[in-house]
Amino acid sequence: MAYSSTQDGQDADVVVIGGGPGGSTAAALMAQRGLRVVLLEKDRHPRFHIGESLLPANLQLLEKLGVADAVRAIGMEKWGAEFVSPWHAERSQTFQFAEAWDKSMPMAYQVRRSEFDSILIRNAADRGAQVIEGCKVQDVQFLPGGGAVVAAEHEDGARAAWSARWVIDASGRDTFLAGRFKAKQPNPKHCSAAIFAHYSGARRLDGKAQGNITIFWFEHGWFWFIPLADGVTSVGCVVWPYYLKTRDKPLEQFFDDTIAMAPALAERLAGATRISEVQATGNFSYSCDRTHGPGYLLIGDAYAFIDPVFSSGVMLAMQGGFLAADTVQTCLREPSRAAEALARFDRAIRHGPHEFSWFIFRVNHPTMRDLFMRPRNIFRVKEALLSVLAGDIYGSTPIWASVRALKGIYYLSCLRHFARSLKARALRRRQIRPEHLPGVSGT
Repeated sequence: MAYSSTQDGQDADVVVIGGGPGGSTAAALMAQRGLRVVLLEKDRHPRFHIGESLLPANLQLLEKLGVADAVRAIGMEKWGAEFVSPWHAERSQTFQFAEAWDKSMPMAYQVRRSEFDSILIRNAADRGAQVIEGCKVQDVQFLPGGGAVVAAEHEDGARAAWSARWVIDASGRDTFLAGRFKAKQPNPKHCSAAIFAHYSGARRLDGKAQGNITIFWFEHGWFWFIPLADGVTSVGCVVWPYYLKTRDKPLEQFFDDTIAMAPALAERLAGATRISEVQATGNFSYSCDRTHGPGYLLIGDAYAFIDPVFSSGVMLAMQGGFLAADTVQTCLREPSRAAEALARFDRAIRHGPHEFSWFIFRVNHPTMRDLFMRPRNIFRVKEALLSVLAGDIYGSTPIWASVRALKGIYYLSCLRHFARSLKARALRRRQIRPEHLPGVSGT
C-alpha cells in the first residue's frame, strides 16, 4: 500500500508505533473520533507474521471496527480446539466454543496474518489515520511540559519528526519504549522458544472440525496445528530453552526430528510438503513493569507476551487498542478524569495476561493435562474454562466463581497426587531456566 509521505514539523494528537492488530485498531478508533492520528509501521503490508489463530472474542471487536465481512472472506472457520496427549488413554479431547458460558460466541477464524493485518491497517487509513509504512521510529523524546517528539526514518533514508500529545506503543515484540526505559524483563515464571513453518497437504479433521486448532503435547513442550483457508497449515512447537540448545544440526532437520517426537502430529503431516523456511525465535516470554507513563501507553506485545498456547495474542492486542483509544480520548478531552482513565487502563491491560497466565504456567503440568483431557462441568468449571479459551474475560459473563472453583480442583488434585506434583515442580524449574540460544532470533 502507498500512503502520503510527511514533512518535518507535523503535529498530531497521537502517534502510534506499529501497524499490527493493536496499533491499527487504536488508530482506526481514534481517527474515527476526530483525533489527528499518525501510524508509523516499519514494514510494508502485506508482511508475514506468526499467530494465525483468533478467538471468538475477536469477532465482536471486528464487528465494532467494521471489518467483520472482510475477515470472514479470508478466514477459516474455527469452532473448537483439540488437545492431543500421548499420556492419556483418551488420546484427544475437543472443546467446542459453543459450550462456553456465553453461547453467543460459538466460533472464530484462522487467518493468514499477512491478509488479516492488511485489512486492519487499511481500515485505519480509511477511517482517517495517516498511515505511513516503511517508516521506522528511531527515537521518542518526551517533553517536560507534556507531549513528545517522535523521530523516524523512511526506508529511503529520509528522516521525519512529529510532535504528538500522546504516543501509543504497539510495536509488538520490538517493545520500543519498554526497551528504552529498561522496563522489559524475561518472564521469571515462563521461559520458552518457538520453531515454526507452513505446510501444504497436511491432513485435517473432518467436516465442521476441519478448521479447529490442534494442540499436541510432547516431552519438550507442545505443538500447534492451525489450518488456513487456502489449504496451508501453520505448524510450530513451543519448547523449553534447554531443548532448543541441544540442536546440533540444521534447523530444518531439527524441526523434523522434533515433529517425529509427536507421532499423532507426524501422522497428520505424512505426505505433507513444507512450503516455507523453518524459523525459530527465543526469549519468547516477557513482561514489562508498567503499562503506561507520562504521555504514553503500551498495548499488546509491546507490554507483555507469555505463550501462544491459547491463541490470545491478537485478541489482547486488539482489546488493548480499544482500551487505548478510550483512554487517550478521555485524557485529551476530559483531563480532569485522566488519572481515573489511566488507572482503569492499567487494570484492564494487566487483566488479560494475568488471567491467561495462570493456565499457561500450568498447561504442561500433569494435573492440568488431566483436567483438559478428562473435563467435568461440576460447578460449571468446564463452561468457565471454555469462556477463558474463547477470550470472554472482559465482559459481564459471570465466570469467575467457577474459575476459582476450577483452580481449587486443580490444587486439590495436586495434593492428591503429591509425589507426582513434586516431581513436576522440579521439572518445571529446569524447564523455565533461561538458556543462551546462539543463532536464534529473539527480543
